[in-house]
Amino acid sequence: MPPKPLILSFDTSAAHCAAALVSGDQILGAMSEPLQKGQAERLIPMLEEVLADAGKGWADVNLIAVGIGPGNFTGVRIAVSAARGLAFSLGVPAVGVSVFEALAFGTKGVVKVSRDARRGMVFSQGFEDGLPIGEPVMTEGEPVVDVVVDPAKLAFCAAQKSGDVPPAPLYLRSADAALPSDPPPTILP
Repeated sequence: MPPKPLILSFDTSAAHCAAALVSGDQILGAMSEPLQKGQAERLIPMLEEVLADAGKGWADVNLIAVGIGPGNFTGVRIAVSAARGLAFSLGVPAVGVSVFEALAFGTKGVVKVSRDARRGMVFSQGFEDGLPIGEPVMTEGEPVVDVVVDPAKLAFCAAQKSGDVPPAPLYLRSADAALPSDPPPTILP
């Protein structure tokens, strides 16, 4: 029997940094830390700790799984950029998994998965038996308590997907940054 792929997964889509190392249905290691900021500085050292605690190294990784959001704009960009860079440098595929897919993984029946979008808004998506039934949306709603995405569930979801398309952020809200309202300066000859 061939060895099961070693999947390194992580998420920084909210006020946390979470990582796991999975082989088949076995979780070899996992870590999660609440972080309001500093995910970019903490992510790679955390991944190295998860690998080392399992007695593995970067060369052992067969697949990268990453949480693509929705969530904090900067946090999502950190994770997706890191996943794409690691996949390129290690020569392995990277697979994006939405927060909703990870939260709905293993559920039975019809469920609605929600995440706080702040400012009186909620991100949500419906699932039936763990499979999406409709697109993710952002609607008005009461804040929900955000839970840290289980990074092992990201890996389990990624194992069922193709790694043919690089991960990309799942944005349901436009960026807060706006173009300047002043006209551009006139360039003199």
